[in-house]
Amino acid sequence: MDIRPLEIDGAFMIRPRRNADHRGWLMESYNRAALAEAGITADFVQDNLSWSEQAGTVRGLHLQAAPHQQAKLVQVMSGRIADAIVDVRPGSPGFGRHLRVELDARDGWQLFVPRDFLHGFVTLEAHTRVLYKVDQPWSAQAERSVRWDDPDLAIEWAWSGPTILSPKDSVGQSFADYRRTVLAH
Repeated sequence: MDIRPLEIDGAFMIRPRRNADHRGWLMESYNRAALAEAGITADFVQDNLSWSEQAGTVRGLHLQAAPHQQAKLVQVMSGRIADAIVDVRPGSPGFGRHLRVELDARDGWQLFVPRDFLHGFVTLEAHTRVLYKVDQPWSAQAERSVRWDDPDLAIEWAWSGPTILSPKDSVGQSFADYRRTVLAH
């Protein structure tokens, strides 16, 4: 596996090796030992699969609050996404800092998202499937949502067309309001 740390501490891009021949390829998409060797020790307990019919579908920015924080290992099974993470770890020198990467089923790169990061993506192609592992089950009471297009975050999503949002994502809180609630605790 090719495991590369990103500019925000704890986040990684990961590309499993593909063994190709005349039939196609085979890839070991997850290897606990290889990730642990790179310092990624999340113990994944659940896989989630999303399918988005149209390009421009937005999912996020989401996170699970303490004590239900989730680390995620995100990969695109078909299609392509612009994926963004925001560091909201209490006391982190990178608090509020974000980065965006593109994940494409054709090249096989994955994104490791540490706990206490907002996470979201927009589909760049129709019929996109995204698979992500999480290290904690989902909790409705712990779920938080911040607007994907919050001007304080100023994430450049690489998508300029119309967007498709769930009712929950269309009413996400501002990052300023989220910051106040985090810093108040």
